[in-house]
Amino acid sequence: MSDGSPPTAPAPAATSPTAARSAVVVGGGLAGITAALALADAGIRVTLLEGRPRLGGLAFSFQRGELTVDNGQHVYLRCCTAYRWFLDRIQGAALAPLQDRLDVPVVDVAKPVGRRLGRLRRDPLPVPLHLGRSLAAYPHLSLAERAAVGRAALALKGLDLADPTVDTQDFGSWLAAHGQSARAIEALWDLVGVATLNAVAGDASLGLAAMVFKTGLLSDPGAADIGWARVPLGELHDRLARKALDSAGVRTEVRTRVTSVSTNDNGGWSVRVPGETLSVDAVVLAVPQREAHDLLPPGALDAPERLLEIGTAPILNVHVVYDRKVLARPFLAALGTPVQWVFDRTDASGLRTGQYLALSQSAARDEIDTPVAELRERYLPELERLIPGTRAAEVKDFFVTRERTATFAPAPGVGRLRPGARTKAPGLYLAGAWTATGWPATMESAVRSGVSAADAVLGTLGRPRPRHLFEFEEAA
Repeated sequence: MSDGSPPTAPAPAATSPTAARSAVVVGGGLAGITAALALADAGIRVTLLEGRPRLGGLAFSFQRGELTVDNGQHVYLRCCTAYRWFLDRIQGAALAPLQDRLDVPVVDVAKPVGRRLGRLRRDPLPVPLHLGRSLAAYPHLSLAERAAVGRAALALKGLDLADPTVDTQDFGSWLAAHGQSARAIEALWDLVGVATLNAVAGDASLGLAAMVFKTGLLSDPGAADIGWARVPLGELHDRLARKALDSAGVRTEVRTRVTSVSTNDNGGWSVRVPGETLSVDAVVLAVPQREAHDLLPPGALDAPERLLEIGTAPILNVHVVYDRKVLARPFLAALGTPVQWVFDRTDASGLRTGQYLALSQSAARDEIDTPVAELRERYLPELERLIPGTRAAEVKDFFVTRERTATFAPAPGVGRLRPGARTKAPGLYLAGAWTATGWPATMESAVRSGVSAADAVLGTLGRPRPRHLFEFEEAA
């Protein structure tokens, strides 16, 4: 009914800062969840589409009988400020606490009993003194090797990560040129680097390796304190994430695979899924690089074939359930054995009797397709060498999980292949740990990419950044 006043024409959607705007996020991993939450928090109508039956991407859980099993062991560091923001945003920080202080037991099974245990831990001192006492007492290196490590660390701290030539060099050659013995690389640099980069030093970009060590060990005394989920990853990255998305007003659809992304006649975007076409103002492709390549419309990137040049690296996870407790520590790292890192997942899995250990085997290209029976023959004796308590214990279950494309390969030169969040197609953005975040393929990189994509969308749509979204930048 008219009140007698003249009608007011609505402002065009493209120019009105208050008009409802919409976006589709393709992919429900950490990058996609982050982008969706950030956009919804800024008042954007968001639909999140995920082809799998769950959220979480490559950091998820599944049921095996009465056990709730993580597909792999995922950890983060205190310096991972974006992932810590993500945990706070989904109200999950208390379920994945950090160590009070970095403390990593390192067991070398090749040494005589009584000399096998070393520790990498920090003192409450400024950088680099916080690691001085630990390095001076580290029994797995000679006195000369320990001194050489200190000199290499100082040289690493002085590298300019903005120099593009740093990315083209391999970390192993740089370490050798700076006096690092093969033993030092194995017992220290690769001990940390393989777990964070998913590559041995000789296969890793110096730029990415330097970023890991500079940020984690040489930036702040507490930067390398380790955090991990005390609950199944699905509790965090699926249940709590979906609850946060629902509360933010995001429409979340799983088991929904996007078949095409294209511009429409209104200057917006059409996203096609079986039985429906969504018309929106912006699209974020938060999917692996090959899937992104297949969905990109022509002209979106100058050289889309570069996405296919970004290699992938596998991670193998070995899961062993014993009839009794065999390991008193929550985790340990190993030398002198194929075993890399061992984590106690008993409580998180819901196991009521015995103990459940998970072995995280990064850079596992040589073993990723090895049959389970062969892996059992290889790893159970190694666990007996490493953990004495396993020798009298009965193995109740043994199984493996394989992520053949767990991460992008951090090879020298990969930096030039990683695109930023913006494409040449207005309204189309990229997210994923493989994009140009400056980080290796970690949960931190995934969350940072989601933030970058959301920021780009908001800038294009003329929406302000929600202040809380960027609190982690201030904490970094």
